[in-house]
Amino acid sequence: MLSARDVDAFLLLTLATAAKRRPATLAEVMAAADLSHGAIPYRDELGDAFHQLATHGLIRAADDCYTLTQEGEVIIAKQPRKAGNPALIASIRDSLLAHRGKDKHPPILISEEQLVDAIAAHRTSGQGTGQNLLMPKSRPPETRYQRAIMRGKPTSARGRKT
Repeated sequence: MLSARDVDAFLLLTLATAAKRRPATLAEVMAAADLSHGAIPYRDELGDAFHQLATHGLIRAADDCYTLTQEGEVIIAKQPRKAGNPALIASIRDSLLAHRGKDKHPPILISEEQLVDAIAAHRTSGQGTGQNLLMPKSRPPETRYQRAIMRGKPTSARGRKT
């Protein structure tokens, strides 16, 4: 790529997180962006990033869902595993600058209204009674019986007959 911005690297990382097992909708991409970065980038920058990454063959759209191409997966796979978020985005940006696409690919055009709707859908899903599946789950409290089993101690002497 001739130029790569932090938003491009951030979108590639976010899309790798959101579309890990299946292609992600735009609302799921926004949820992953909010979870990993704590904020969602500006709408015009996101639209430009989708367009630029798609024309260089790093992401693709299918039925209003988005996923990485094989070239995009290679860039993500080369990144250090234990790097923090700022270092990881800088490393991805450097990889994007070194990337040379072979062919022209069809662009992904996302309107500002689509981005506004996706951000609103993400925000309302967090406020509703439904559960946000991207949030980490808390552990249930342990009972006295479970703690005794984990320590290898007998649970009670009452149940034994000698």
